[in-house]
Amino acid sequence: MTRNKLSETELTSALVGLPGWLYADGQIIKTYTFDSYAHGMMFAVAVGHFADQMDHHPDLLVTYQKVRVSLSTHDADGITEFDLSLAKKADLLAMA
Repeated sequence: MTRNKLSETELTSALVGLPGWLYADGQIIKTYTFDSYAHGMMFAVAVGHFADQMDHHPDLLVTYQKVRVSLSTHDADGITEFDLSLAKKADLLAMA
């Protein structure tokens, strides 16, 4: 997996396979809704754990029953395979 910035075409193609993820302000963003604040916090901690293992650092905003995940690769000044990989992992964690 590389930290090379994806082209606009590559990003558009990748987002087709990531339902609910949107591109805005140089990031891919998704908001997850949970049945309680505690479940949202557990999800945010799990995403943070996997991100740290990847040496990746997403922005996470936790509010009551919602967690917003914003991903970009600062070193590449855009979206990379690292962001797509973590987005997929976040989707899997949200389903668990």
